[in-house]
Amino acid sequence: MITSVYFVRHAHSDISIRQEDIRPLTAVGKADSKRVSAVLLGKGISKVYSSPYLRAVETVSDLANSIGTQVILVDDFRERCTGGWVDDFFTFARQQWQDFDYRRGDGESLREVQARNISALEKVIKASFGESIAIGTHGTALGTIINYYDSSFGYEGFCSIVDKMPYILHFTFDGLRVKSVAEIELP
Repeated sequence: MITSVYFVRHAHSDISIRQEDIRPLTAVGKADSKRVSAVLLGKGISKVYSSPYLRAVETVSDLANSIGTQVILVDDFRERCTGGWVDDFFTFARQQWQDFDYRRGDGESLREVQARNISALEKVIKASFGESIAIGTHGTALGTIINYYDSSFGYEGFCSIVDKMPYILHFTFDGLRVKSVAEIELP
């Protein structure tokens, strides 16, 4: 049975708010969330899931409202815990992508992030076989999902999407097997 999953990486957020879970969208990000809705409205989406982090929820809330549903929060879709604010983000990211088990203090490794995101994704797909769904997500979380299905996606691939906010990828699944992946361009 074919299931369509539209991953929506959040729009621009206010990085002056350093607490990951409550960082809101900027005014530009809020406007971009309307563009996300406009692009996805004709895709037959029946359910909208999201990381519980505010910026991800805000990015897909307009879509959920437009199709007359609520955003379903899935804690395991959250972004990776870095173990505190990272000033030199790209050095940290490179180290994590080069060593999937690297983590700082009480932060998470990319292997841990990938395992919980894939587990959550498989549960959502099983609950939505044959449907089209959207999932509000984050750059690193989405990067680890891409890597799970395509191991050639690494640090360079991550760098190619890090500034894309919002960013939409359409995965088509046959059961739990990926059949295709395509970027959905925003106008």
